[in-house]
Amino acid sequence: MEKKTDSYDEAYNASLEYFKGDELAARVWVNKYAVKDSFGNIYEKSPEDMHWRIANEVARVEAKYPNALSSQELFDLLDHFKYIVPQGSPMTGIGNDYQIASLSNCFVIGLDGSADSYGAIIRIDEEQVQLMKRRGGVGHDLSHIRPKGSPVKNSALTSTGLVPFMERYSNSTREVAQDGRRGALMLSVSIKHPDSESFIDAKMTEGKVTGANVSVKLDDEFMQAAVEGKPYTQQYPIDSPNPMVSKEIDASALWKKIVHNAWKSAEPGVLFWDTIIRESVPDCYADLGFRTVSTNPCGEIPLCPYDSCRLLAINLYSYVVNPFTPEAYFDFDLFKKHVALAQRIMDDIIDLELEKIERILEKIDSDPESMEVKGSERHLWEKIYHKSGLGRRTGVGITAEGDMLAAMGLRYGTEEATEFSEKVHKTIALEAYRSSVNMAKERGAFEIYDAEREKNNPFINRLKEADPELYEEMKKYGRRNIACLTIAPTGTTSLMTQTTSGIEPVFMPVYKRRRKVNPNDANVHVDFVDETGDAFEEYVVFHHKFLTWMKINGYDPDKRYTQEEIDELVAKSPYYRATSNDVDWLMKVKMQGRIQKWVDHSISVTINLPNNVSEDLVNQLYVEAWRSGCKGCTVYRDGSRAGVLISTKK
Repeated sequence: MEKKTDSYDEAYNASLEYFKGDELAARVWVNKYAVKDSFGNIYEKSPEDMHWRIANEVARVEAKYPNALSSQELFDLLDHFKYIVPQGSPMTGIGNDYQIASLSNCFVIGLDGSADSYGAIIRIDEEQVQLMKRRGGVGHDLSHIRPKGSPVKNSALTSTGLVPFMERYSNSTREVAQDGRRGALMLSVSIKHPDSESFIDAKMTEGKVTGANVSVKLDDEFMQAAVEGKPYTQQYPIDSPNPMVSKEIDASALWKKIVHNAWKSAEPGVLFWDTIIRESVPDCYADLGFRTVSTNPCGEIPLCPYDSCRLLAINLYSYVVNPFTPEAYFDFDLFKKHVALAQRIMDDIIDLELEKIERILEKIDSDPESMEVKGSERHLWEKIYHKSGLGRRTGVGITAEGDMLAAMGLRYGTEEATEFSEKVHKTIALEAYRSSVNMAKERGAFEIYDAEREKNNPFINRLKEADPELYEEMKKYGRRNIACLTIAPTGTTSLMTQTTSGIEPVFMPVYKRRRKVNPNDANVHVDFVDETGDAFEEYVVFHHKFLTWMKINGYDPDKRYTQEEIDELVAKSPYYRATSNDVDWLMKVKMQGRIQKWVDHSISVTINLPNNVSEDLVNQLYVEAWRSGCKGCTVYRDGSRAGVLISTKK
């Protein structure tokens, strides 16, 4: 029987009704998430169809295990993006038979042993492209490439260093299209590498390395030297007791450069590498292939080579009962129940991913090329299949932190709000790990689980201190998943949950958007004409939950407000002084550090700053991030980069 297809307009109109007139959410859903084939035929009319597709597939996996969840129970968790939201690749790919793609959002690659040769460099380039064409974001580290000017045994005589290869990997990323989006790449390098300064400067040249995010891995020794104005030794190989190259540098001068570049162009991001390794649970199994080497493009998942991760977000706003009233409270009982189910669904999605990889391998085998051409692609997916099944890593995260706090009457960036957030994230950590232990009883632990290896891990010991009984159970039965938690940016996901994104505060509670109009049409307001003569109507957009606050507190959402009236409204609301641009940034960094203690992977956070802040503030924020126990940090100063979110003056 042929499946019914819908036209773009039919799907758009049905979705517009589903999202109660939210055009942006409806367009994003139809363009990015509705199942479609390579001819553009659409097979889903609204997110309701998508949620049934996901629920039915997850229920099919559940049926293999004891105490299976039904399709209806799963659908109720997903419906209207209310509680549990698979992100990106899982949302597009689960139950989608029209595209042969992975369900993983993030991958890290990197060859074992000495990978400093043209063969290894080109192999990584090929693997990166093969993953991107299957919809994954990729990260890899360049610290193994010998520094510029080193002798090589070929006709070049000396090495070109890192930078030309950054450009190569960046260009490859730009070549790969994934259903209208291009690939995403993270390149990292250790500050210990003698070429790290060139790496830090590479993107400062306009038009260079535009296809990659870059982050520098900073160790505690470097940070200490930078803060105290002491020298620091760079060497290659970076972890060799007998390096080929070694040089002493002025740490604070290089640190100033990192800060300046981040202030000027929003990059490099910084990764506090010793904190990442020290806290990493998978690194207890480093000798078994789980040594963390880089992160995914947004930095929320540090990974070992050939491991991947799927992401899912819990919508925190939905657990606030009586939001925006004096009677507001957080339903911790329901929340605990749902965190356990989220962890379980994530484990089911690993089984679905393993099935997808089997289909990718079948596709490679049936391709007409010779094994010489397709051998490396096949080998890549075999490595990923092995690592995914061995560790069963998951990425349970959240969205709507900003709205949750506002709905509770707490102002983002205050001590009181941070304390509450910390309590919520501690609850997630304990309940996700409890769920993983319960699954180990029913489904078996991940293959290499060993309590002895994990006994000195700081994260595991925090869980032990918070819940000794859970720790004893874990020692006895093991755990289903090597690591469980993350906080990702949830960009388009939050458009569909109609909330703030990830851990971030609201970008703006009220902002202006422009819609192109025909000036000859009747009843058209022309508010703005651009340099090409196109006419636009300006309209005020209220953040969804700000609108909820207005309605609950008796303000008319349909009235046309003046800018002064809007400013007055915002000042009365819990969003006052709690937007990306005016939150207490130092407090935001401290909050990230406190939440990080309860997240076993990492947190993707961008500190949005107004255009006029000084480099010294960026310096303070980065140093505070390191001291607070953050695993990484990125700043974005308004206008420091073309084509990113730009705020307009009234």
